[in-house]
Amino acid sequence: MSEEQLAAALAADLDGAFEQLALCYQRRLYAFALRVCGSREDAEEIVQDALIRAYRALAGYPEERRRALSVRPWLFQITVNVARNRARVRRPPTTSLDGVEAATLREPADDAREQPEARAVASERRHELARLLLGLPLRYRPAVVLRHVEGLAYDEIATVLGQPVGTVKANVHRGVGLLRAALEREPVEVR
Repeated sequence: MSEEQLAAALAADLDGAFEQLALCYQRRLYAFALRVCGSREDAEEIVQDALIRAYRALAGYPEERRRALSVRPWLFQITVNVARNRARVRRPPTTSLDGVEAATLREPADDAREQPEARAVASERRHELARLLLGLPLRYRPAVVLRHVEGLAYDEIATVLGQPVGTVKANVHRGVGLLRAALEREPVEVR
């Protein structure tokens, strides 16, 4: 379902279409929140809070406003705001009582990229880049993630973050520069 179709469905039947909205965007919002906050539990809570706030906001909007809504940037904006609010309130670290999460078992594929070693290397690189991304100042992190991970245009990011387009471009540029410098200092190792 396209963003325009989803907005039209929300305008026509909020309760019926909101489930579709949540199903369409929950994974992207979770991935974004995880990259911004670095904690799975916090990311889950951020997305839950963001979706609740989105529903409450939509319930208060007139039908015309829901129909004209740019859903994706709007949801990212809510998620950024929830993440910022949570970052202001430091919580004590938590420890899972469930133990280590079990890895999913799959048969190795014929594709070289799907072989266990290649998957392990790719996973290690993603984890290392995610760690470096979490090391960015909070000022740059959302802009870099929205641009280079989520693929939003600069004007959409400006709307999401409530900043001028020039500021967004500068923050993305500076954030990417800091990531490059961190990669030069600590190259991603392949074992």
